[in-house]
Amino acid sequence: MSRLDRPFRFVTEHNLVVLLLMLLVTGGVVAGIGQLQTQSQLNGSDAVGDTEVAQTIDYIQATYGTNESDANASAVSPAPVYVRSDDGDALSKAALLDSLAFQRRALDNESVAAALDGREPFGVSNSVAKRLAGRSDAGLADQVAALESASPSEVERALEATLAEGSSATALLPSDYEPGTATAESRRMLFRFESPDAGAGDAAAERRTAATAALFELAGDREQPEYFTLGEHAVAESNANFSQQTMELIVPVALLAILAVLAFSYRDLVDVIVGFTGVVLSVLWMFGILGWMQIPAGMTMIIGPVLIVGLSVDYGLHVFMRYREEREGRNASGDRTGSELTRAERGETGDIREPMARGLSSVAVALGLVTLTAAVGFMSNVTNEFSLIKQLSIGITLGVVSTFVVSLTLVPALKVTVDRLLERVGLDRRKRPLGKTRLLEPFLGSGVRLAKRAAPVVIVVALVAGSAGAVAWTDLDRQSVQQDDGGIAEWKQDLPGPLGWETSEYDERDDYVDAQYRAADEDARRSSQILLDGGVTSPAALAAVETIHDGAAEEAAVFQRAGSVPLRSPLSVMRSVAAADEEFAATFRAADTDGDGVPDRDVAEVYDALYAAAPEQASQVVERTDGEYRSLRVVVPIDGGAKIVEQAEAMESIAGGVGADGVDAVAAGYGTLNQAELAQTTDSILTTLLVALAAVGVLLTLVYRIATGSAALGAVTVVPIVLVTALVVGGMHLLGIPLTLLTSLLLSLVIGLGIDYNIHVSDRFAQELERGQTVTGALRTAVTGTGGALLGSTLTSVGAFSALLLHPHPQITSFGTLVVLALSLSFVVAVFVLPSLLLVWADYGSLDAVRSESTTHEGAMAQD
Repeated sequence: MSRLDRPFRFVTEHNLVVLLLMLLVTGGVVAGIGQLQTQSQLNGSDAVGDTEVAQTIDYIQATYGTNESDANASAVSPAPVYVRSDDGDALSKAALLDSLAFQRRALDNESVAAALDGREPFGVSNSVAKRLAGRSDAGLADQVAALESASPSEVERALEATLAEGSSATALLPSDYEPGTATAESRRMLFRFESPDAGAGDAAAERRTAATAALFELAGDREQPEYFTLGEHAVAESNANFSQQTMELIVPVALLAILAVLAFSYRDLVDVIVGFTGVVLSVLWMFGILGWMQIPAGMTMIIGPVLIVGLSVDYGLHVFMRYREEREGRNASGDRTGSELTRAERGETGDIREPMARGLSSVAVALGLVTLTAAVGFMSNVTNEFSLIKQLSIGITLGVVSTFVVSLTLVPALKVTVDRLLERVGLDRRKRPLGKTRLLEPFLGSGVRLAKRAAPVVIVVALVAGSAGAVAWTDLDRQSVQQDDGGIAEWKQDLPGPLGWETSEYDERDDYVDAQYRAADEDARRSSQILLDGGVTSPAALAAVETIHDGAAEEAAVFQRAGSVPLRSPLSVMRSVAAADEEFAATFRAADTDGDGVPDRDVAEVYDALYAAAPEQASQVVERTDGEYRSLRVVVPIDGGAKIVEQAEAMESIAGGVGADGVDAVAAGYGTLNQAELAQTTDSILTTLLVALAAVGVLLTLVYRIATGSAALGAVTVVPIVLVTALVVGGMHLLGIPLTLLTSLLLSLVIGLGIDYNIHVSDRFAQELERGQTVTGALRTAVTGTGGALLGSTLTSVGAFSALLLHPHPQITSFGTLVVLALSLSFVVAVFVLPSLLLVWADYGSLDAVRSESTTHEGAMAQD
């Protein structure tokens, strides 16, 4: 008996004791789930701030501060309620009266009244009604009375006067509204609640939350005109609906796929149940350990279960299929096969425990290597600069270790217990391994036949394909986040029952508001910035600002109102101040010698005059430190519907159009920051991949040198995973999957997924060589015996992940596609390319060293 056999014989011979102990341990481990920290800091990274964009944003915040223009701006935070009419006339008398009635109901609510603290709602209906009442201080009751008594023509005239061009009330109307007209498709009213940032702390936040919840409920009760809000409560309801739809869509399909493939692989209900029990416990162990260790789960909550389910299914299949092989074949001492023994003899000779012990002993080394190398592959991400990725790598590694423990203890003990009980009542529990079936054995064996006929050709073709995939890395589309383009395929909506995806009412409303409205709080509007530094007192600097004005008007990602872009820049502030201050206007005109509205001389004197006339406005766009002018700022409003990559491209194009001598322009905003961080993360992921591949290569080389006597066999085993990684990159390029923060992370996990397949084939090949088989025979046994378990594992995981392709969000479908691609390629390479590599290694490598290990092992067994 070898030392490796002893622990597994204990598992099989004392199966009930092992079951009891493992169930007690499981209870203790799973209790840690109650302490699981689900939050994660998305951008928690020592690297954030290293990019030029991040440093520019920090500089702008330190220099220019916030965007508020007065002290009261931070004391009040408006909550908008949108009104949209199906007939396109949200400004009719009836619609205006309905809004006043809505306000009256809102003010009757204690939460709303407390958060308003005496401030009146502000809307078009209020402004028009006050004009009709002839009093700017008219209360809500007087407003209703004035509006009710006015004729339609009087209401129309009041609307035209109230909404004349330049009126602040036009900000309550969509961007396509023509000032001075009496019709609009929609409008909004503002409830000006106290801002939590105004110093009132948690109490103000609680009052605002309660008030906005009341507005959300009141708006939901009205249908025509349509009333809606887009605050935290609408988002929460949308997220809940999204999660529910995702669960109803993905979980049933994924479970059905897993169970269907497990039924095909095991062809036995009992084995499906036992195997699936191991899968569930492995996932629970991972989260329990994370909870006890107080490691934030973060993205592990989403990605972890999916990956661990795949690995757990794989481990279980290898244990079960090797057990079946051992029951079907002769044992090491040459006893008769299980099929030749009578039922009584099987009971006496331990026909269940012995094969399981031998099977576990046979796969333990491979599973241990898989666990070790997968852990190395995942833990290599600890070197990543982003805390989210570090947490994920730790979580997945703990899941892999949990799977290893559960698969080699609890699962085989449960399998032995169940099989013994069933055979006592007369049920034969012997089953054929998947790879030995009549249909699959020729298919799996084709890799060996191909290797015998043209191994060099197979290797060359594989290396060429891998090289092409590696080259595709530079051509991958790079996006920080893969955003939904707003379109859901009709067939996904037409699926029956809960599988059909319902379009989100919130998304439609949010897109509409983003496209049609500036933010209710102008400073909260999505915007980007351009910082100009260098010779900012030269005429070229203000000419560069004018270039930014012109460039912004040509970009679709920039927000426009009535055909113009409401930029905030030194020029826009100068023109605004000049319109109200004659003294500054004279200075401004004197500096503009060509009359184009851009000062072209005495620029420093213009800045001085601007600071004298409007210091607060000037300080928002012109930096003056110690009496010197050092930089200029341009704030560019961004269209709410613009994707992150579109924002980045637009701002980089606008900043790139500045060609003034001595003046540098840097775009700094949400889009450009995300793109800069993506570039940094991409470089980090590439480094991680190389480190992981090198670490796995060194590890396998050492382990195989010790275990088989051939370091070269370990190096050969690493080649396929390098090949798979390159092929996955090529597949991403061909399928149009962009390189995002998520997909680049998954690329780093390919090593942990793919190395599994190759280790099992190489380890089984080495085992069969040690047992005295020929090279061809050892290869055939490896790819048909072990390959059957690999096929079952691949089909199970591919079936589960394919369910993600039904999801409408592109980031989720890309995730599913990438994992399916990685697993499929890992199987193909392990079964159809690795045999050629092993055959060439056998011809030119240390074959005798491996075979000599059998003598060493036999001697050790004899001594034991």
